[in-house]
Amino acid sequence: MSQRPTPELLAQWNRDLRSLSPQDVVRWALAQAQGRTVVSTNFRPYEAALLHLATQAQPDIPVLWVDHGYNRPATYRHAEHLRAQLKLNVHAFRPHLSAAHRDATAGPIPGPDDEAALQQFSRVMKLEPFQRGMRELAPAAWLTALRRDQTPTRAGLDLVAWDANFGTLKVSPLFYWDDAQLEVYLREHDLPNEFDYFDPAKAEAKRECGLHAAWGVAGLRKGAPRTPAPRKRTA
Repeated sequence: MSQRPTPELLAQWNRDLRSLSPQDVVRWALAQAQGRTVVSTNFRPYEAALLHLATQAQPDIPVLWVDHGYNRPATYRHAEHLRAQLKLNVHAFRPHLSAAHRDATAGPIPGPDDEAALQQFSRVMKLEPFQRGMRELAPAAWLTALRRDQTPTRAGLDLVAWDANFGTLKVSPLFYWDDAQLEVYLREHDLPNEFDYFDPAKAEAKRECGLHAAWGVAGLRKGAPRTPAPRKRTA
């Protein structure tokens, strides 16, 4: 899939795929991409399900992970557990700045009350390395763990979309599933879960980090700066 599908074709795909299982949606995406598919993850709760689905269909599928350096120890342990259990082909991309360097020069992670600073943080520590990863891996299809019940923005999306920023088909096989269905899937396949997770680029659960929001796309097109502005010092 190298050309942008028409809105009519996207609507047809979403109608057709709505009744299929997540396994079938993954297989459909792989067929569309003809060997050029990636799955992205941040190893948040329930993402083991998507990683299992993807690797069952294509064991060596590239797994794009932005390791921004702010993950909790439990998340790193969870990532290593899944890497070993599923034999994940992880491609980790990191910001140009370490978390310690960024904090020393720009101060603490911004809170949800400072939207401009939080967007800048996300562009430097998450969006730029993700963009670099997508450019290097150059997928024709991108499997994501997006679900409609995660945020108000995501409720307005669908199973399949064209991501113009990355020039790829974005497919979310678990889009219509809820936590209860995912719990069953994890138990059936003996997969771990981990709830001690924090995304510093979001600051709160229902906020977008920018990957799937208009402001993030705009920032990526402009080119994310490599270093944040230094914090102001008082005398």
